[in-house]
Amino acid sequence: MLEELAVTVAQPRKLRAGIIGLGMASGPHALSLLDLQDRVEVVGAFSPTEARRKAFADRFGLPVVDNADSIFDDPSIDYVIVLTPPNTHLALVERAAASGKHVLLEKPLEISLERSRQVIETAEQAGIKLGIVLQRRFRPVFTETARLIGEGMLGEIVSASLRLCNWRDQSYYDAPGRGTLARDGGGVLLTQAIHTIDQLIVLAGLPTQVTGFAATSSVHRMETEDLVHAALRFDNGALGALSATTAAYPGFPDLIEIVGTRGTARLEGDGGIIHLMDGRRIDLHDGSPDGGSGADPMAFSHANHRAMHQDFLDAVTTDRQPRASGAEALKAHRLIDAILRTSATGQLVDV
Repeated sequence: MLEELAVTVAQPRKLRAGIIGLGMASGPHALSLLDLQDRVEVVGAFSPTEARRKAFADRFGLPVVDNADSIFDDPSIDYVIVLTPPNTHLALVERAAASGKHVLLEKPLEISLERSRQVIETAEQAGIKLGIVLQRRFRPVFTETARLIGEGMLGEIVSASLRLCNWRDQSYYDAPGRGTLARDGGGVLLTQAIHTIDQLIVLAGLPTQVTGFAATSSVHRMETEDLVHAALRFDNGALGALSATTAAYPGFPDLIEIVGTRGTARLEGDGGIIHLMDGRRIDLHDGSPDGGSGADPMAFSHANHRAMHQDFLDAVTTDRQPRASGAEALKAHRLIDAILRTSATGQLVDV
């Protein structure tokens, strides 16, 4: 009789991570990392503000450090999670690339299309993974809708539109740097609507032409846009509309609508409905709205952040690109840049 051989399967080692930036965006990331402690170890989290470091350590029990160098100079750290204002992203990605560390970067890529391209080029030249925090790609309702549309359930797409009606009171924009060109690069498009724009592009592709208007409404005192309306044309001739604002009190769920030759898909709030011309109706619901559409921009579950972190860890350990890669995120930046250009020039703009 052959003796049974005991086979020991080696478990992959934990990845080691550092966090740069401990503002309000750090909460769902910290909760996600705590959920994934079997796969990742947080070595240190940095903010230049002592009060933020203390608050973060007290709330999450994760280690903090008082300088960024201890993260970038630590050869045992595999990747950094960058949660700082947009205008700092390029310099921090350059530092991570120089030390061979992968980067999970809070959206947007940077404050301009050109600087966003530089972020991607820096990562590519260094051979590091670059993931972007576009967590709504990972909502179960969205991933299922994308699968069904990709399989042709709706037929040929003839219309693709989105509506984002958020509410931010004036105190939100009174925070230093918020909604400015120098720090944020823009207003509602880069800061809020980029998530929904990214989803629309995944479902219907990147529009090829755009015309429309972007403005600052009388609701807010701010430098950049809080109100946008645009018309879209896609490569196959499909048309669409984009409406985005942070002036819609008290805030309403995002809406994405895809119309095809066989039916229509509508995603709104925490659910979705697909109506097909053959009489079928598919109801989708995941119970995890991820909009932060009201006055509290962080009023959402961290479930989609956790799924995004899992995907990034898989990308690093299996040597593939993250689902929300820099190249993927750049598509939304291209559309946002085109909308702002058409508003400024009054001309139809190619994306």
